[in-house]
Amino acid sequence: MDTRTPAYPPGGTWFDTLKKSFINVPIDATNNNAIPTSDFLEAAESLSTLFDVLGSVAFTPVKSDMLGNIKKVRDRQLAAPVDSESLQMLVVNELKTKKHTAAEGLLWLVRGLDFTAQALRHNTSNASSELSESFRAAYTNTLKPHHSFLVKPIFSAAMSATPYKKDFYAKLAEDPAKGQEAMNSWLHALERQVTILKQFQATKEAKW
Repeated sequence: MDTRTPAYPPGGTWFDTLKKSFINVPIDATNNNAIPTSDFLEAAESLSTLFDVLGSVAFTPVKSDMLGNIKKVRDRQLAAPVDSESLQMLVVNELKTKKHTAAEGLLWLVRGLDFTAQALRHNTSNASSELSESFRAAYTNTLKPHHSFLVKPIFSAAMSATPYKKDFYAKLAEDPAKGQEAMNSWLHALERQVTILKQFQATKEAKW
């Protein structure tokens, strides 16, 4: 991909191109912060296009891994829609069948989303940090402890292939201030949902 090509409509931001934003995923505070499965998976799929904006084929495995985990969760949802309206319901009800394909897929999906969120939060909070530094720090905190020695080099290659910070943010928005505002709102919503899911996945009912 040409890293100079903007990924946003005229006058807009990359976030305007998303089919579903995490900002628009409703959280049911009256029901243990239940997160609707369809909305969340659409938002995660939309997020995966960020790896295209990063502009290197080295990120292809990272994107493929995320989409593969989304598919595992969606396959379970399609097989048992009534039992899978929220992500939390989906996991609990799948585990009752003595299977954990989707639950494990969601675990890895949340790790991948946490990796992305931490990288972007680190980068937006540290003006002097290049993307490579932010993504490496996030990888160490999230995915790396769970990856095999075969997978680690693949992801490490992606960390080294990130574009320069100024080029990346220029692809997200023409107006830097507008892009930063959109990024912060989206990132806050993503971080909240990752936190809710990590807390749920740490409970006994989400274990197999």
